[in-house]
Amino acid sequence: MPPKVRITKQEIVETAIELIRENGMDALNARAVAAVLNCSTQPVFSNFQTMEELFDEVIKTAYGMYFGYLEREAKNGKYPQYKSFGMAYIRFAKEEKELFKLLFMRDRGGEGITPTPDFTASVDMIVSANGLDREKAELMHLEMWACVHGIGAMIATSFFEPDWKIIENMLTDVYQGLRSQHLSEG
Repeated sequence: MPPKVRITKQEIVETAIELIRENGMDALNARAVAAVLNCSTQPVFSNFQTMEELFDEVIKTAYGMYFGYLEREAKNGKYPQYKSFGMAYIRFAKEEKELFKLLFMRDRGGEGITPTPDFTASVDMIVSANGLDREKAELMHLEMWACVHGIGAMIATSFFEPDWKIIENMLTDVYQGLRSQHLSEG
């Protein structure tokens, strides 16, 4: 009797990510994962107690991919670091539309707001570059993020496909306007 092929947790997560990339987050279910892996649902539930557990692992993996975008854009050196985070967020929306929707456009009711590492780093950059107190820097970042997220959401839903130079200019204009406003408030 040939040995049983063991399907790993990592293979299941990678398959789930691909399903979402191709068909959106609603496509993720045990049968769809099993069909792609050419197996029963048993390996899925041997590796994950519930679909929620698999979903949580998919979210962690997708965040890891997003953080890779932040890191690459910052290392690129084309923009100041704070701007590079915004550009990376928008690039992720363009290149990974369904994963962007999964991370940033799903119903988050009941999850609560917990600052992510990129949020904290962004606020730290604003404090350092502008001398604002933390509370003002958090507000400025939330205002900036609303703009960046709006652009990302429009791109992820194929509503808007601006040239990268236009996006660069938009982010600079909004940042400078917010910066001026917050600095004038003392």
